[in-house]
Amino acid sequence: MGAVRTFFDEVRQELKKCAWPTWGELQESTMVVVVSVVILTVFVGISDLVLNSVLQLVVR
Repeated sequence: MGAVRTFFDEVRQELKKCAWPTWGELQESTMVVVVSVVILTVFVGISDLVLNSVLQLVVR
């Protein structure tokens, strides 16, 4: 049980050394991720529609 406590104490010490983002940086990064996901979703959706149409023309 002492090893577990030592582990968590060391984890706490290491986390204090981390450079955490500010609230503004966090919001900015989150918006970049959300916009990227939306753009990728639109791209994949349009690609799927186009490729589906081409495949249906080939199969007919």
